[in-house]
Amino acid sequence: HGTDGVDPIVRSCHIKMTDAQLDCALDLMRRLPPQNIEENLAGLIDLVPSLCEDLLSSIDQPLKVMKDKKTGKDYLLCDYNRDGDSYRSPWSNEYDPPLEDGAVPTKDLRQLEITANGAFDAYRELYFEGGVSSVYLWDLEPTGFAGVVLIKKVGDGSKQVKGCFDSIHVVEVQERSSGRSATYKLTSTVMLWLETNKKDSGKMALGGSLTRQDERTPTDVEKTPNHIVHIGTMIEDMENKMRSTLNEIYFGKTKDIVNDLRSIESKRDQKFKLSAARGIADALKSRHGK
Repeated sequence: HGTDGVDPIVRSCHIKMTDAQLDCALDLMRRLPPQNIEENLAGLIDLVPSLCEDLLSSIDQPLKVMKDKKTGKDYLLCDYNRDGDSYRSPWSNEYDPPLEDGAVPTKDLRQLEITANGAFDAYRELYFEGGVSSVYLWDLEPTGFAGVVLIKKVGDGSKQVKGCFDSIHVVEVQERSSGRSATYKLTSTVMLWLETNKKDSGKMALGGSLTRQDERTPTDVEKTPNHIVHIGTMIEDMENKMRSTLNEIYFGKTKDIVNDLRSIESKRDQKFKLSAARGIADALKSRHGK
């Protein structure tokens, strides 16, 4: 028995069972509709309360929007700008509800955060023509910093189509001792769902999520690396790849399935084509037999 009176074998079995439960829970969440993540996550936590902390830290949830009371601008909420029950705005650098001792970036990093928010606000407008974006940065020890770039675009419901696109990009920057280069590690998650309800096609829902990683160590000719340029380039490349993958996996596969299940040709025409094909095949076989 250990110092806590628990048999080491029992403890080992419990850890393995917990790990297996977590793997199953994460695997299940990857297969459920992203628009119902909060509801499904709450259900899993009710079933296995011991996994609450692991599930909340491992599963990305749809981004929520809040308005900065000081600037009037919208910003996105996540764990990275939360302190207790308050959330920090990237525009005013203030917490809502107000928090006196809330964590804020250092002066230099805050200046970089302001510039990054302006850059990704322009990026969002060019690529998505609407939506909300937010960038949050924080220091890492001993050198470097980390940040998250959030983008959310909600469909306006026009043409009887509803949908939402959420992208979460977490980046870690470790500066080299020379100060002329840095290593950038990026983890990106994209959540997408669409729902149509038309008279001709009926109601159909389509959704999914992807997570990808990338790492780069570019070398700058300047005295200091241009972090925003490198981070922006990585995120732009990653989003293009992930959008293409989503298009191929979800839309392309769905189109193939629908084409296999539905046909605009009548059964009579299909039987005629099948009969003609068999006739040609039999004729070719008899010719080769001679």
